[in-house]
Amino acid sequence: MTKIFNGALVGCGFFAQNHLKAWRDLGSCDPGARLIAVCDRDGAKARLAAESFGVPIWYTDAEEMFAEAKLDFVDIVTTMPSHRQLVESACRYGIPIIVQKPLAPSWEDCVAMVEVARAARVPLMVHENFRFQAPLLKAHAVVASGEIGEPVWGRFSFRTNYDVYANQPYLMREKQLIILDLGIHLLDVARVFMGEVTTVFCEAQRLNAEVLAEDAATILLRHVSGAVSVVDCSFESRRIPDLFPQTLIHLEGRRGCLRVDPDFVMEVSSNGRMRREAIGSSGSVSKPWPESVLNAQAHWLDCLAAGAVPATSGIDNLKTYALVVAAYESAKTKRAVAPRIHIEGG
Repeated sequence: MTKIFNGALVGCGFFAQNHLKAWRDLGSCDPGARLIAVCDRDGAKARLAAESFGVPIWYTDAEEMFAEAKLDFVDIVTTMPSHRQLVESACRYGIPIIVQKPLAPSWEDCVAMVEVARAARVPLMVHENFRFQAPLLKAHAVVASGEIGEPVWGRFSFRTNYDVYANQPYLMREKQLIILDLGIHLLDVARVFMGEVTTVFCEAQRLNAEVLAEDAATILLRHVSGAVSVVDCSFESRRIPDLFPQTLIHLEGRRGCLRVDPDFVMEVSSNGRMRREAIGSSGSVSKPWPESVLNAQAHWLDCLAAGAVPATSGIDNLKTYALVVAAYESAKTKRAVAPRIHIEGG
């Protein structure tokens, strides 16, 4: 018997369209999802989302929606300053929560959200979708298989000149930009491939005079295993062709090497042999987000059905967010910084 979870979505703006499409596509899966309500402070956006995706009812007040709708989960796709209030409200109603990244504007808010969900025994997953991109899942499977041995060095790179401000103009006024908005994805992927981190050293740059904060960053990570990795990202790269929105990876292990090159071609060297494999699926080069969003949301539904803890739970995401905090501190102080550690319940 197919298990269908009734959900709601809060925030019907630019990126929410990927979430809405994914929930629609997951409606026929097992477990699946059915959106029974959407909410946005802008009633026109909420009404349009409801009409476009066949959602029965729309709201402009999330608290009202939480009180009235019979929800199995809520997907929060608003900008981060509103996340804490919405998470705390959903927790009061015992509604499981998936929330967009970044989790919150500050470490203190992130911890507070994780703790309120823990106290309410409400599942909380952060929509950290880069690790769910099909090409990166395939590359990670190779690493996990042991084919290249234990990774000892890595690079995770995302460099583009794509106009990220066209659909998200608020980014130009943010006091923290690329590390929190994009670098957080790469730091999460570095954790997945290389393990946890002991120290962070960061050099940040502001290359576009029209923005307030850093739009390029190079981050050096020392991992618990002793491995070292480099995370680099830029909104001001002039490469032709532009590689947006591709993440490139180079890993060196004790027995071999793995690269994810442009257009998602994976190159694996091991045991004296090299092989190349196309690991992108249909549309993954030009539009990886719809696919990774769907994969992340499918993982959420699997966890709800099984009563399991999501891979990107609030607790797990604090480990990624701690790297962001450390990167900003390092860029300011010009020294290596140890990431913060969250003690559950403390």
